[in-house]
Amino acid sequence: MLSRTANNLFWIARYMERAENMARLLEVGARISLLPSIHGYRSEWDSLLQASGTAEGFQRKYGDPVARNIESYLFFDRDNPSSVISCLTEARENARIVRTALTTQVWDALNMAFQELKQLERTPRSELELTQLTEWVTRTAALVRGSIGATLLRNDGYEFLNLGYALERADATARLIDVKYYVLLPRVEFVGSGLDNYQWMTLLRALSLHRAFHWSYAGDITARKIADFLILNPQNPRSLVTSVEAINASLTQISKAYGRQMDSQIRAQALLATLGEQSVDEIFDQGMHEFLSGFIGEVAILSQQVRENYLTGDVR
Repeated sequence: MLSRTANNLFWIARYMERAENMARLLEVGARISLLPSIHGYRSEWDSLLQASGTAEGFQRKYGDPVARNIESYLFFDRDNPSSVISCLTEARENARIVRTALTTQVWDALNMAFQELKQLERTPRSELELTQLTEWVTRTAALVRGSIGATLLRNDGYEFLNLGYALERADATARLIDVKYYVLLPRVEFVGSGLDNYQWMTLLRALSLHRAFHWSYAGDITARKIADFLILNPQNPRSLVTSVEAINASLTQISKAYGRQMDSQIRAQALLATLGEQSVDEIFDQGMHEFLSGFIGEVAILSQQVRENYLTGDVR
């Protein structure tokens, strides 16, 4: 496969996953904003800008983090390269370029999402509820993933799509946890409080994992149980360890297809081994923010190595 084709497929998946996670970030902000503010708490809306890496761009355009402006910036603003509309537009454009590498069902799902989004863009904001928008994104993302899983050949193109999804999900889940633990909670004495538990449960609901958590853990809901579920539980489809396992699985299949092991595969294996050696107590002792910052940094390096190994030059 030519590297430019692999690159387009990789970014289709990354943009689709990024759009979905941007919607989930908005869902977190909307739910937590319903909780009465307490003196000393940082702005939950400002925290979403920090987590999404868009705070600087928003500040230049809007100034103060007002909820309505943040919703528009993260969903509809084409000046924001990470907004939902920018991500879905880029995903559709990448798909158009490699149209012959996709099935009709995958292309139709992506193209339909693009057309529906243009219709939403023309609708007056006063007629659109944030929940309506975020639910539309998660449904659309699920339709695209389902079309990929049901109709594409299990070849190297399929693995580059899966690799894009897994890398983006690993980064996004870590950022969502970091928003909850480091940015929203103002002081260490609030750990274990009613506010702390409410925010953890809000995060689970935004990730559509509330019921799955209760299936997995009995007894009281605690921060350590939820952190274990989101970071180390391999049964959780969005956990950090599951995402890194998916990265390794795709890189293994790609290395078999091309008959050689790359440094990105070695780094992914090392990251998975490191996660396997961790316990949730060790993560809390180390510091959740410090652990997550290190993980996000490793995923960024791994993503860069993937691009250097496979997405520049001819990978046949």
